[in-house]
Amino acid sequence: MTKRRKRIIMAAVGALLLVWLVFAMRPTPVEVEAGVVSRGPMRVTVDAEGETRVKEQYTVSAPSTGVISRIALQQGDSVRQGAIVARLTPVPLDASARAQTQAQLSAAIALHQAAETAAEEARQVLEQAQRTAERMRVLYEAGGTSRQELDQAELALSSARSSHDAARARTRAAAADVESIRALLSLGTDGGRTEALPIRAPVSGRILRVHERSQRTVPAGTPLVDIAQTSELEVVADVLSTDAVRVQPGQSMLIEDWGGADTLRATVRTVGPGAFTRISALGVEEQRVEVVGELRDPPPSLGDGYRVTARVVVWDRPTELRVPVAALFRRDQTWVVFRIEDDRARLRTLRIGERGAEWAQVLEGLEEGDRVVLYPSDQVVDDTPVSVR
Repeated sequence: MTKRRKRIIMAAVGALLLVWLVFAMRPTPVEVEAGVVSRGPMRVTVDAEGETRVKEQYTVSAPSTGVISRIALQQGDSVRQGAIVARLTPVPLDASARAQTQAQLSAAIALHQAAETAAEEARQVLEQAQRTAERMRVLYEAGGTSRQELDQAELALSSARSSHDAARARTRAAAADVESIRALLSLGTDGGRTEALPIRAPVSGRILRVHERSQRTVPAGTPLVDIAQTSELEVVADVLSTDAVRVQPGQSMLIEDWGGADTLRATVRTVGPGAFTRISALGVEEQRVEVVGELRDPPPSLGDGYRVTARVVVWDRPTELRVPVAALFRRDQTWVVFRIEDDRARLRTLRIGERGAEWAQVLEGLEEGDRVVLYPSDQVVDDTPVSVR
C-alpha cells in the first residue's frame, strides 16, 4: 500500500470520526406536547358544588296536644290542597287551654291578614314587572336597548311571578291554620267529643318528609309532614368570596353532574350579601357566599337536596384569540410561554386577559397559528431543541 493511499484512508477515517463527534455532541431534542394559538369561543365560569332546593316548603304541624293517628302517606306521594294528611284526637280543652287556643286563633287571623296583604303587594309587583318586560321587548326589537337589559327584565318578571305564587300559597296555608284552630275551639269543654280532627294540606304538592309516622301523643306545634312543589326547584351553590364579586343576578348558570347527560340551565337570582366560613376538605378555612339560581325546566327525576355542580358564566365571547392555559407559566410577575420556532422552544412574554379552565385570552405576544409547548418541564429552557410528540 502506497503512502498516498494510506493518507487518503486516514483522512477518510478522520472525517468520519469528525462527523460522528458532531452528531454525538449535538443536543438531543426534548419531546414535548404542542398546542396551537387559535381563534374561537371563550367562556369563563365560576364553579362550585351546590344542591337543589324547593322554592317553597310547607310544614304541617299539630294544632294542639293530642293523639296523632298513624300517617299512611309515604315520601313522594302527591297531595292536593285541602286533602287530609293526618288526623289528631285532641285532649279536651280546659279553661286555660281554651284561652291559649283563642290567642293562637287571633295570631293566626293576623298572620292570614298579613299574608293577604303581602299577596296583594306581590300581585302589584308582578303586574309592574310584566309591563316592564313587555316594554323592554318592544325596545329590544326596535334596537333601543341591549339584550342584557332585556334578560334582566325577564328575570325580574320570573322572580316576581315566583314571589306572587309563593305569597298566594302562604295565604292558603295561613287560612288553613285559621280553620284548623277554629275546628279545635269547636270542641266542647266537657270532654264528651272524641272524634279525630282532620289536618289538611295547605297547598298542592308532594310529600317531602313524614316526621311522625306512628300513632302517639304529640304536643302542639309538632311537625307532622313537609309538603312542597318539587317541580319548582332552585340551585344553591357556595362560591368562594373572591369569585363571588364577579357573580351578578341575571347571569347564566350551567348545571352539571346531576346524574343526567344533559346540561341544565339556570339563572342567577340572588347573591348573598355576606360571607360565611367553611372548612374545606383539606382543612383550610374558606370564606364562601351563597348564590341562588332559578332552575329552568327541571327534569322530573330531579328532587330536593340533590348534589350538582354549578358553573356561573361571568364572561362569554363568540370569538377571541386564545392560547391553551396548559402552556402558560409565570416568570418575574409576567406570563410567558415557549413558542416553537424552527424546532426550538423560544421564550416569549405575553399579555393575557380573561382565563378560563382551558383557554386564556391573548392580548399581546402571540399570533394565530403559533405553536406553543404544553406543560413545559424543567428540561425546556430558552432555545432548547424540541420534537413534538
